[in-house]
Amino acid sequence: MTAQIVTFARTTQTVQDDARSLPGATIAYAPGEEIYAQAEETDLIYRVISGAVRTTRLDSDGRRQIGDFYYAGDFFGLEAGPEHRFSAEALCDAQIQVLKRTSLALADDNAGIERMIWTATARELERTREHLMMLGRKTAREKVASFLYDLADRQGGEVQTLTMGRQDMADYLGLTIETVSRMITQLQAEGLVTFMGCRQFRIGNRPALSRLVAA
Repeated sequence: MTAQIVTFARTTQTVQDDARSLPGATIAYAPGEEIYAQAEETDLIYRVISGAVRTTRLDSDGRRQIGDFYYAGDFFGLEAGPEHRFSAEALCDAQIQVLKRTSLALADDNAGIERMIWTATARELERTREHLMMLGRKTAREKVASFLYDLADRQGGEVQTLTMGRQDMADYLGLTIETVSRMITQLQAEGLVTFMGCRQFRIGNRPALSRLVAA
């Protein structure tokens, strides 16, 4: 546990130091608080300083889609069009840096900022492509394994924290909440992951989990 806390603290501090070079205000959000709404104008760009964020979309039939989850250092709200396709909410207490596109264009290090945002946009497109491939090609067991493996890579440390609930995982993976819970139980029985309560886990057998994810 200590190793994870130290790693997370260093990551947050690094992001906070980096944020000082960007011309934006940092705003605190409570768990469940909306950061921006679906169909809102895209005149702002956002970056997670600490905490975690979920993007969601409600379809015309009332079904919910989850776009992605974002952690310290991640940019979000990057859109090609004039409106946000998803809304964004804080999953826990979060510090979010809010950046105006017009201010970024006038910044002293405009070229450096443009490169940073281009890299974030390319990463976002790649994650979207991987998500679509996962939904279309992987089994339920492989989907849950991929989700946990990806989360472990993004958070680092020995112990990972699930800032989202089982329903969020289910909606993101295109599964039912019962199937997600059943697959987590199965992965634990196989020794691939170990859960300490509902919201914390560690990878039990990384090579075996990696082979499953790559299947």
